[in-house]
Amino acid sequence: MTRKPAKIRSISLAQKPTGAAPVPAPAKARKAAQPEHPHQNLDRGARAALARLSGGVSSHAFMEAWTDWAFHFGHSPGRQLELAERAQQSALKLMTLATRADPNAPPPFSPKPYDHRFRHPGWQTPPFLLWQQGFLAIQDWWDHATDHLRGLRPEDADRTRFMARQSLDMVAPSNFPALNPEIIAATLASGGRNLTDGAAHFVQDMVKTLTQTHDPAPEGFRVGQDLDCSPGTVVFRNDLFELIQYAPQTAKVQAEPILIVPAWIMKYYILDLSPHNSMVNFLVGQGFTVFMISWCNPTAEQADLSLEDYRTMGVMTALDAVGRIVPDRKVHAVGYCLGGTMLAIAAATMARDGDDRLGSITLMAAQVDFAEAGELLLFVDESQVAFLEDMMWDQGYLDRPQMAQTFSTIRSEDLIWSRAVRRYFLGRDDLPTDMGVWVSDTTRMPAKMHGQYLRGLFLENRLTAGRFAVEGRVIALKGISASMFVVATETDHIAPWQSVYKTQLFTDCDLTFVLTSGGHNSGIVNEPGNPRSRYQRAHRPAGAFYVGPDGWLAKAESQEGSWWTEWQGWLRARSTGAVPAPDTGATDKGLAPLWAAPGTYVFET
Repeated sequence: MTRKPAKIRSISLAQKPTGAAPVPAPAKARKAAQPEHPHQNLDRGARAALARLSGGVSSHAFMEAWTDWAFHFGHSPGRQLELAERAQQSALKLMTLATRADPNAPPPFSPKPYDHRFRHPGWQTPPFLLWQQGFLAIQDWWDHATDHLRGLRPEDADRTRFMARQSLDMVAPSNFPALNPEIIAATLASGGRNLTDGAAHFVQDMVKTLTQTHDPAPEGFRVGQDLDCSPGTVVFRNDLFELIQYAPQTAKVQAEPILIVPAWIMKYYILDLSPHNSMVNFLVGQGFTVFMISWCNPTAEQADLSLEDYRTMGVMTALDAVGRIVPDRKVHAVGYCLGGTMLAIAAATMARDGDDRLGSITLMAAQVDFAEAGELLLFVDESQVAFLEDMMWDQGYLDRPQMAQTFSTIRSEDLIWSRAVRRYFLGRDDLPTDMGVWVSDTTRMPAKMHGQYLRGLFLENRLTAGRFAVEGRVIALKGISASMFVVATETDHIAPWQSVYKTQLFTDCDLTFVLTSGGHNSGIVNEPGNPRSRYQRAHRPAGAFYVGPDGWLAKAESQEGSWWTEWQGWLRARSTGAVPAPDTGATDKGLAPLWAAPGTYVFET
């Protein structure tokens, strides 16, 4: 399979958008290492087909985990005795509950904090309470049965627990209409209308899944009108990204501009949702000049785009453009999620090469060390990565639905089963939200870049191991001297806060760390005025000793409110004062305004 070479080129100043977004120029075909024998392409094709059926999950990795667990469990009579005793104790608790010796006693087992399946009050009445508690007792037993054993590889223990949980979630009593009091109550109240509506929803979803089509955004949630609507202008465009410069809202602005690098695993407007919770709108309103990268949604023709392309043709090219529009000023660089990881790589490379254009660096829910990367590590080992690589070798990219399956299974009880019950048995439509519309606005990742990311960062953890080379020379995060502001979120299962916290271990610069309430997305989109917002803050002066996350958390004081206000004060303290707002673009330097934000790439599907 061959594809044409990828050429990153900037757009002609004369080009204007006409209707649909322009199609990028043909991209360079991946120069993947050719197999030693042509017949090995047959192997790759077979694995690619299997990977599509399994969503990119390698059955070998999970079979190996079960085998490892079973072998060590079979040689652990103490653990077996412990589990037998636990089963006996759980049975006695259930018997006590069934006899209701103490009607005021709380149930012996509780759902996990993120498990919303049993919130309906009907689950607290017999016989539903006993069914619920029986399920939770079995879940509790398996949690202990799959706990770490001496000699058992920790990742195999975690995978075995994950698989046990997935199997139990399939047979939870909440999934069956005859066992779920909420479904029974809804059926009696509506005369069965909920079931007919649910069947219609099921057919609609099945058709959309088979045809890979998407519903248009609901009224009031249109991109460029209701969402992603901060006024601005595209001032640069190449085949990889568009650069948006947002219009000022104040007479004067801080002299140093902000450049935001979002992740290409998602569309950038998570940071410019509705006007009330738009980070862009907040920053501009506080008197900052804001630039945003809007990545393209790559196709199979761009399969050879590499991690290095995203650094040079993306981050560095955007930084060059900002420097031409706002000359002789340092730049406050901001990176979110995978964009933050790329920004850290770019900043370390700049430090190595003596490039001091960065005034500060903000990393939001971004990891630089992947040794404790949370539950996503369940899906990353040699077998898993090979499966994904072969699937991407065949189709040229990793599609967003394939990534969404992985994220959903991590919290399957809520993101899969609770939604299925609500939609198919209760007959309820999904209520549209700005965040929900953004989540369903899918993107892809080019094959070469994603393979390099999985191997070099996730699997081999090269960046903090001193083995990540850029342009043939190793980079080190300790070379970064610009001040850093690092944000983590409490319930993040994509970038766990303890992992994000470790940025302090691998840097020596002045660093402010903030742990905020919420998850990977909700914790970052955490606007002022949100009554549930709170955060904890730490400051590590340049060169200070490292304090571990648990030790810091034990002493950290919680503050009410949004971390955005803390951050804007931090940015302002590292700026040189207010100046007149810069012009939009720089026509005399080849950066004439092209068209209005949000540009064209954000509409690519």
